[in-house]
Amino acid sequence: MSASGLGIATARRRYAGNRLYPDSYEAIHMQKILFDLRLVLRQLVKSPGFSVTAVLMLAFGIGATTAVFSVVEAVLLRPLPFPESDRIMVLADRIAGVNVGPNNEVGVTVPDIKAYTRGTHGFSALGGYQGTGFELSGNGEPAQINATRLTTGIFPALGVQPILGRFFSADEDEKHQQVTLLSYGAWVNRFHSDSKVLGTKILLNRKPYIVIGVMPKGFEFPLVPGQINRSELWVPMSFTEGELAPVAAANFSYHMVGRLKPGSSAKQAEADAEVVAQEIMRGYPAMIANLRISSVVRPLQEETIEQSRSLLRTLFLAVAVVLLIACVNLAGLMLVRALRRQRDIALRLAVGARTSALLREAILESLALSLTGGLLGLGLAALALAIGRSVLPESLPRVSEIGLDWWVVAFAVVLGVLTGLLCGLAPAFAALRTDVIGVLKEGGRSGTVSGAHARLRSALVIAEIAIALVLLTASGLLLRSFEKMREVNPGYRPDHVAAASYGLPQRQYAKQAQIDTFNRELLDRLKLMPGVTAAGLTSLLPTGGSNNNQTFVVDGYTPPKGADMNLATVTHVIGDFFPAMGIPLERGRYFTPDDRAGKQLVMIVNHRMAEHYWPGQDPIGKRVRIGTPEMQTPWITVVGEVADVKLASPDQPVVAQYYEPVDQEEEGAGALASPTDLNGNGGYIVVRTTMPPVQMENAIRATVRGLDPLLPLTRVQSMDEAIALSEAPRRFNTVLISSFAFAAVLLAVLGIYSIIAFSVASRVQEMAIRVALGSQRSAIVSLVLGSGAKLAGIGCLIGLGGAAAASTLLRSLLFDVSPFDPLVLTLAAVGVLMLAVLASSLPALRAATVSPVAALRGE
Repeated sequence: MSASGLGIATARRRYAGNRLYPDSYEAIHMQKILFDLRLVLRQLVKSPGFSVTAVLMLAFGIGATTAVFSVVEAVLLRPLPFPESDRIMVLADRIAGVNVGPNNEVGVTVPDIKAYTRGTHGFSALGGYQGTGFELSGNGEPAQINATRLTTGIFPALGVQPILGRFFSADEDEKHQQVTLLSYGAWVNRFHSDSKVLGTKILLNRKPYIVIGVMPKGFEFPLVPGQINRSELWVPMSFTEGELAPVAAANFSYHMVGRLKPGSSAKQAEADAEVVAQEIMRGYPAMIANLRISSVVRPLQEETIEQSRSLLRTLFLAVAVVLLIACVNLAGLMLVRALRRQRDIALRLAVGARTSALLREAILESLALSLTGGLLGLGLAALALAIGRSVLPESLPRVSEIGLDWWVVAFAVVLGVLTGLLCGLAPAFAALRTDVIGVLKEGGRSGTVSGAHARLRSALVIAEIAIALVLLTASGLLLRSFEKMREVNPGYRPDHVAAASYGLPQRQYAKQAQIDTFNRELLDRLKLMPGVTAAGLTSLLPTGGSNNNQTFVVDGYTPPKGADMNLATVTHVIGDFFPAMGIPLERGRYFTPDDRAGKQLVMIVNHRMAEHYWPGQDPIGKRVRIGTPEMQTPWITVVGEVADVKLASPDQPVVAQYYEPVDQEEEGAGALASPTDLNGNGGYIVVRTTMPPVQMENAIRATVRGLDPLLPLTRVQSMDEAIALSEAPRRFNTVLISSFAFAAVLLAVLGIYSIIAFSVASRVQEMAIRVALGSQRSAIVSLVLGSGAKLAGIGCLIGLGGAAAASTLLRSLLFDVSPFDPLVLTLAAVGVLMLAVLASSLPALRAATVSPVAALRGE
C-alpha cells in the first residue's frame, strides 16, 4: 500500500475504533490533504526541471495577464475617483449637420453654461469648465503649466473637498477675483508641501493670484488622457468681455459636468436640458440664427474611457491568449508527467489506492505549481508596471491610478487557482483511465501509450498552434498597419525643423502694438540665428492634434441637400511659415509682406478644401466669407493652394483647412491665439535649419529670453519628434501585441517540442524495430516530421478561422489594412507551420539516431 493509503487507513482506524483519538471527520480530511501536499511537494522537488519550467511558464502568463488587467481595471472598470461617480454626468450640445467629435458632441458655449446652470432642474450641482494654460512665475524658474477654469458648480458636482483651504465662491467668480486652488502635486513639487501656502501670492501670466486651497492627493480634473495635460491648478471661470460678446455665442470650446439629483435619471435630465436648448436657440443673435442644437447627457465615466476601450480590450484578449497557451503547455507537461508515472499509478491502483486520492494529489500538484507561478507572476506584474507605466500611450486616461490594488491581487490569486484546476483535471483524468492489468503486464517496457492519451496530446498541440496563429495574425495586421501609416505623406518636410510654443501674458502685452513688436522682433532675431534658412510663427502646429472648426460661406457655392455646415480649420501665420515647414505650393503664391492691414484680404487653402468647394476648377481668385450667411463679413480672396497637412497623427483623415496672414487681422497684427484664451497671445515658433534641430533648443530659448527674460518656452522639439509622438499610441499597440505574439509563438513552439519529444520517446522500441528491419533513417525523420506537420496543418486551418473571426475586433486599430489581409494570413500560417516543423525536427533527428541494439536491450 502507498504511503498515502497507509496514512489514511491509520486515521480511519483511529476514528472508528479508538475513542482516545477524538478527531473529527473534518480534521481527518485536513490531515489527508496536508499529507498529500507534503508528498506532492517532495515529488516536485525531485523533478526540478519540470517544476521550474512549469512555474516560469505560468509566472510569465499570469504576470502579463495581471499587468494588463491592472491597466484595464484602473481605466475601464474602476469607478471614477469621486463619491457616487455613477451620478456625475456630462452635458453637451449636438449641432444639426455637424459631424465632429465623439457622438457628434461639440461642447457648449458661454450662453449655454449660463442658461443650463440657471434653467435645468435635473442636477443638484452643475458647472462649466475650460482647459487653459498659464505662465507661472514668482516661485522659482518661470514655467508654462496647464490649468482649468471653472464655474462654482464644478466642485460640488464632483463631491470632493480640498485638504487645505476652501473653494472659491460665486461672488469671487462674478467679480473676477484672482484666486486659485493648487493640485496636490503642484503643492508638493512647487511649494514643498508648505502648510502655510494659503494666502500666498503667485504670478499667473504675471498677474497676482492668491492661493486659497489645495486639492487632495490623486484628485484630477478634467480627466484628460495621459499625464502631460493634467491640470496643476484651478481658477474661477470669470468670463471676459470677449466671451460675453454676441460673436462668442458660436464658440463651443467649453464643457459642462453635473451631478444628478436623487431620483433623477440621465434621460430625464437630458429631456429637461433639451427644453433649455430650445430657449437658447431662440436667443441666438442673427449671425448664428441658423444653428440647430440639441442637448445630450451621458455619464462622465463613459466619456472618459470611450477612446481607450477598444485598445484595452484588444490588449486584454492578446494577453489572455498568451495565458491560454501557457495553460495548454502546462496541461501538456502534466499529461506527459502523468503518463511517465503510469506504472506507479497502476501499481497504486492495484494495491487498493482510491481514485479520489490520486485525483486529489494531481490537483494539489497542479495548484502548487499554479499558485507558485501566480505569486511569482504578481511580482513580475509589479515590476512590469513600475517600468512600463512611463511608456504607456498618452491616449490612456487616469494613468496615475494604475497599480496593484487588492482587486488586482485577488485577480492574480483567483487566476492562479483556476489555472491550476483547469490544467490539472484533464491530465489527471487521463492518467486515471490507465489500464492497470495492461500496464503491469508491460512491465518496464516503453511501449506506445493508449490511443486516448495520444489523441489528447495531439489535441493540445493543435490548440497551441491555432491559438498562436490567431495572435500572430493580429500582430501581423498591426505591423502592416503601422508601416502603412509610416508611409503616409504628412504634407510637409519634417526634417531639420525645430518648433517651440510660447504665450504672451496679457498684462504685459495688453496692446496690440506690443504684440506686434514682440512677434516681428522675434522673427527678425530667429532669421539671424546661425543655420536658420526660414522662420515663421503659427497658431496651429501640425501633429498637435488640436483644431478649430470655423464656419464660412463660399461665393457661388450651393451645398447639396442635407449637407453638413461648411467647416474648416483656420491657421494664422506670420513670416516664412510655409518654407520653414516645407509645405509645397500647388497653385498661386505664398503670403508676402504686402498682405497687410488695409489691403485686399487674402487666404491660402489646402488641396482638400479646394477640391471640395471648387472641384475641377482653379481656386485662385475665388472668394470666401468667414461666419454664417447672416454675419455679412468681408469677402476674402484665395491667393494660393498648398498640399494637405496632417494636423494630427498620420493615420487621421485630412480636413479642410485655410491659412490667414496675421498682419490682416481686424485688430492689427500679431494675435495668434484665440481672443478668449487666458494665455493671451502666442503660438508656435517654427524654424528650418541646416543643423540638427536638437542643437537649436538653447539658441531658440536664448533668443526668446533676449526679448523677454521671464517668458518660458514649452515643448521645444523637432518635427520628427512631434511626428513620433503622434505615432506613439499606434506604435505602443503594435509593439505590445507583437511582443505577446512572439511570446505566444515561443510558448507554442516549446509546447510542441516537449509533446513531440515525449511522443518520440514513447515510441523508441517501435523506431528501433523499424531500423532493425531495414528502414532508412531518413524515413524515420520523415515519419516524425510528417506527424508534426500534420498536427501543425490542422492547427493552422483552425487558427485561420479563428484569426479571421478575431481580426474583426482589430478593425478600429487598423489603418489602410483589411482585417482579412491575405498576405498577413498567409505569412502567419506559413510561419507557424514552419516553426512547428522546426520544433519537431530535433526529436526527429534523435529518433533517427537511435541504436536498435541498445534500445531493445534496454527493454
